[in-house]
Amino acid sequence: MENGCWLFGGEFEDSVFEEGRERRAGPPASYCAKCCEPQWFYEETGSNDDVEALTIKKFKGDLAYRRQEYQKALQEYSSVSEKLSFSSFAMKRDVQEGQARCLTHLGRHAEALQIAANLENKATNTDHLTTVLYLQFAICSSLQNLEKTIVCLQKLISLHPFNPWNWGKLAEAYLNLGPALSASSQKRNSCTSSDKTIKSSSLHSEKDCLLCFPETLPGSPRFSVDTSGSDSQQNEKALKKKRGALLRQTQIKACAAFVRTRLLLQLTQSQQTSFALERNLKTQQEIEDKMKGFCFKEESLLLISEVMGEDIVPEKIKDEVHTEVRCVGSAALTASVIASSEEFEDKWFKKIKDHFCSIENQFQTEIQILA
Repeated sequence: MENGCWLFGGEFEDSVFEEGRERRAGPPASYCAKCCEPQWFYEETGSNDDVEALTIKKFKGDLAYRRQEYQKALQEYSSVSEKLSFSSFAMKRDVQEGQARCLTHLGRHAEALQIAANLENKATNTDHLTTVLYLQFAICSSLQNLEKTIVCLQKLISLHPFNPWNWGKLAEAYLNLGPALSASSQKRNSCTSSDKTIKSSSLHSEKDCLLCFPETLPGSPRFSVDTSGSDSQQNEKALKKKRGALLRQTQIKACAAFVRTRLLLQLTQSQQTSFALERNLKTQQEIEDKMKGFCFKEESLLLISEVMGEDIVPEKIKDEVHTEVRCVGSAALTASVIASSEEFEDKWFKKIKDHFCSIENQFQTEIQILA
């Protein structure tokens, strides 16, 4: 046999030649579970083990958080975080998440977001990243920042595209975004109106003082009449049209997210019982009621259902439920989620938006022909 060539099966693991462990005869030793009284960690344990002492302090923080004593919980978590060794990765993550949630409840959102960003950078598997994204979602929801809340949900969906509850939350966020757009637009209009009022009152006061100040006579640089009324009306119409288009797009995205939520719930319905099935059916009914408010044609709803259900097959749902935790580097994890909201919406809603755009263009053409 030539050098460097091996026969198939010519290598064996060392374990093949090891002797098996000797089995003891007789029944196995009985297992005695350790019983703990409620709130046992508040008693003096007198433990010399640093890890156990820190674990007890963490439990105290958890109980304080449950009791909504957020300042007390934050103190416990912070005390533990300072004393944890660098090798205690799991407890470090739990404690930092607790700190961020306490800070959120205490209104210190900037500090909470900083901790969440640090946790995201250190995430090494999909479970870590999922937990961090839920944390960021909670912080942004508390801030009532709809845009960032939507981005958090979009990232969660890119990791878990078959989770119906995240799709439902995204639909609700889109619905809430509609009134927010209207409110911001109305605020801009009111600011414009107030500016006009100020200019008008200033103009009247100048007219009253014409005899006193020659430089305010008509024709002088300081005296000018606002002739932008027609331009203002045109701008207002354009703004109103743009606002209407944005609201319509938001409704389309909300409807699409609701449709996918319902499709996913319908697929898992046969596997559920008891309160899980009850929640499923109740949510489907709520979605049905909200869908009626969109007033979309049946043809459009069928297209939305077709597009949002293209990838929904039972095998994929099973893979999502029983998925293994993917341990990868932070760079690979970052690549597994969407980079921007535009990327997410292009992936999921582009076909639907193109459909509605074509209908709108056709409608505008018909109006022009009739005119």
